[in-house]
Amino acid sequence: MKHTKLLFMVTFILVLFTACKGDDDSVEGPTNEELDNMNETGMPIVDEPIDLEIFAGQAPATNPDWNDVLIFNEYEDRTNMNINWEMVPHDSIAEKRNLALGGGNLPDAFHSAQIGVSDLAKYGEQGVFIPLNDLIDEYAPNFREILDENPVIENAITMPDGNIYSFPLISDPEFASHRIQARPFINKKWLDELGMEIPETTDAFYEFLTAVKNDLGEIPFGGPYIDTLTEYLKGSFGVANRGSSNAYIDEDPDTGDLRFYPISDDYKELIEYVHKLYEEELIQQNIFSIEHNQFIANLGEGMYGSVVWFAPEEVASKDEGKNYVGMTVLEGTDGDKTLTQIGDPVQSAGAFVITSENDYPASTVRWMDYFYGDEGMELFFMGVEGETFEYDEDGNPKFMDHITNSEEGLTFEEEAAKYLTFPGGGFPSMVKEDFFQGVASAPQSLEASEKLESDMIEDDLIWPTLTYTNEENQQLNSFGSDIEKYVGEMRDKFISGDEPLSKWDEYVAEIEKMGLEDYMKIKQDALDRQLDN
Repeated sequence: MKHTKLLFMVTFILVLFTACKGDDDSVEGPTNEELDNMNETGMPIVDEPIDLEIFAGQAPATNPDWNDVLIFNEYEDRTNMNINWEMVPHDSIAEKRNLALGGGNLPDAFHSAQIGVSDLAKYGEQGVFIPLNDLIDEYAPNFREILDENPVIENAITMPDGNIYSFPLISDPEFASHRIQARPFINKKWLDELGMEIPETTDAFYEFLTAVKNDLGEIPFGGPYIDTLTEYLKGSFGVANRGSSNAYIDEDPDTGDLRFYPISDDYKELIEYVHKLYEEELIQQNIFSIEHNQFIANLGEGMYGSVVWFAPEEVASKDEGKNYVGMTVLEGTDGDKTLTQIGDPVQSAGAFVITSENDYPASTVRWMDYFYGDEGMELFFMGVEGETFEYDEDGNPKFMDHITNSEEGLTFEEEAAKYLTFPGGGFPSMVKEDFFQGVASAPQSLEASEKLESDMIEDDLIWPTLTYTNEENQQLNSFGSDIEKYVGEMRDKFISGDEPLSKWDEYVAEIEKMGLEDYMKIKQDALDRQLDN
């Protein structure tokens, strides 16, 4: 009887082990059947057509239906891979994505679906997203080359368990204009009327804004929200000295320790300066509530003396927008002068993930990898030669006239979206100046970025985007979120005067009471892990 029980237990364990092993193989690697049908190089990717279901985030600016759009129709012909795109508008993307991840019908992949780092770690560890490390090494030569040349990118997308679960949106480290994003512009027409030079210090900027108000009777500074101004000024007050990939933490310049800078004296001086501007009505008084479209309309009419935004000539008005020129980084009263609003090159870590439902992981990785090579980037950002672009005499791809000069009076992005899907952002690829013809490549943007590049924070000083374990994420999503929300609320209240700066010590004490010590331990542990990789 004992031998019979022992034999039964051994048999049961072997059956269980075999079943589990089979499940792991089906989730983590390609089958022989898939590999037999797949070509490791060249096109088509597969000999016999295969079908994939992909959940796609539909930004307002993008093409509304990727099932019938030029670039993906072309790519389907090249690859032999048929994609059924489930288009999900941004206003409902979080709800529908969470439903799918929480036990609904999983697609084969998520594309441009705004998947954050915490969800990458969570659903990766749960096996919902498959690890891509080996698949990238075997079947993604373009992406592998990018990682080898830029270890900071690999670091930023590697989760605490050591796995990579996604293909990211990357800004080419050499494409400064795209990495800078919003940048400072000043109304040169008004500057000339006032007989002033472009400000180079925070004091001179204050003097210009005061002159616009008092001498011209116009709005000195405008924006869709206060954040772009405070972000621009951080490097003038010595905060965010490790870049912008991680909100609210940097390195204490006196001790070299990790610092929560929203309670530092440097940050307080920044808030005091911006409060002074607001109190003296040098900032539009409805900046905390203005509708975005109203801001753009105002900018298009040339109503502001200065903004920190994207090229006014491209996003607002050719006529009035041309009057704005770029500014330099302002030097603060203590001599600080660094553009710190630069993060690591990863703009969105979770731009593309493959789920455990996918029967063709290797083929899907090959399909995705194409968009990280020059040929694929050209297709993605420029379209098809003769239909959307042509080569100029120097061999550079340039959009055809019907894209740049819409017969319907559409903007560039509106016209381009008829054929392409990059408008709206969040996509998996690398934004490279050679192929990207968006706002960052416009002459006004490039000229403005040139004035900032010499003061950009150096790449080796930028901390990568931190990743956290599930336990750490749970804590950060509770008291960590409360701390960060409180910091943002109090920043606005201090600047607007709803709370007097005499309550600064009470503000600091409240943050410490909310669990700052535990918050900083999580950040330190995550930073140590990232820097050790």
